Amino acid sequence: MGISLALLGCGAFGSSFIRHWRAHPDVARFALCDHDSARLAAAAREHDVTETYDSLEALVASDIEAVALFSQHWMHAPQAVALLDAGKHVYSAVPAAASLDECDALVRAVERSGRLYMMGETSLFRAECAYCCQRAAAGDFGHLVHFDAEYLHDLDHGLRDVLRNRLGEAFSMSRTGAPPMHYPTHSIGFVMAICAAVDPDVHVTSVSALGTAIPGDDWHRADTDWHNPYGNEIALLELSCGATARIAEMRKVGHPGAERVARVYGTEGTFELGSRGASWCTKSGCEPVEPTLDFAPLPAALAADRGGHGGSHAHLVHEFVSAVRDGRQPRMNVWQAVRTLAPGLVAHESTVQQGRRLPVPDWGSGPGSA
Repeated sequence: MGISLALLGCGAFGSSFIRHWRAHPDVARFALCDHDSARLAAAAREHDVTETYDSLEALVASDIEAVALFSQHWMHAPQAVALLDAGKHVYSAVPAAASLDECDALVRAVERSGRLYMMGETSLFRAECAYCCQRAAAGDFGHLVHFDAEYLHDLDHGLRDVLRNRLGEAFSMSRTGAPPMHYPTHSIGFVMAICAAVDPDVHVTSVSALGTAIPGDDWHRADTDWHNPYGNEIALLELSCGATARIAEMRKVGHPGAERVARVYGTEGTFELGSRGASWCTKSGCEPVEPTLDFAPLPAALAADRGGHGGSHAHLVHEFVSAVRDGRQPRMNVWQAVRTLAPGLVAHESTVQQGRRLPVPDWGSGPGSA
């Protein structure tokens, strides 16, 4: 028997996932939720959805089993906690939370509710991540020693319009300039996934970070609500396994854009990804490789249309639905989610303190971690 699931948030990003949730063979009942009645009606009409809800409260009171959150990012954690406490399984778009306190609240809600939580981090299902996880699990890297991962997304590539659309009439230039390291999961996600393939207990123990304030930057300024002049932030992470990782979160950069793990160094092997493709290297040389896309096979209906972010959208949907169906923890469960997010939140604080090395809290691995 299939599950019942509702998607909350019928904006541009959320709507791009509707077809995947609807196509999954184990979703027997599908609903939509949005506070904007016109947007909700349009999405329901376009995708032929007959069950709709006009508020979070209506969903909380419903008998829906699971909810996929695609609301504004600052709402993710409070809404997830409310739904978990109502006995719903929760999928959340990134980032999972906006602060360390919200990270803690999420973990505690999962623990007391016994429900499943998954953060929909796209990097986990990119081809190069799957490839590196497979080689790490096989021992091909030897001991992992260093990672280079980055999320390069210049403001001019749509990010200005994203904030304007999200805030609507509440938008003003005083609300711009969120710290890049508050959205670190597209880069740190690679690191944590590859480490977890070897040892699910690996976590970040400390971080030191620096930022670049770009002359003439009208978006990242000290006089905004964020008090953040840094359009780019670079962090050096220390991992509990002894490895290090350099994370680049850049919003002012002359680059077409990338979310990628550029290099994974081990004592016996190294993976490199550049503009000319991927390579596997050992002490005797390098050879080109073509990373596989899949961690696991997709249902036929999803395999035919994988969606965006390197084909990861279909995998995200299948991972969550199959986890709920089978009663298992998803790969990016709540404990991995906060391990992926918290280092970035602390990294920005390190940037404010001119690179001071700061400890990163950890909430453990959780039961049944992959």
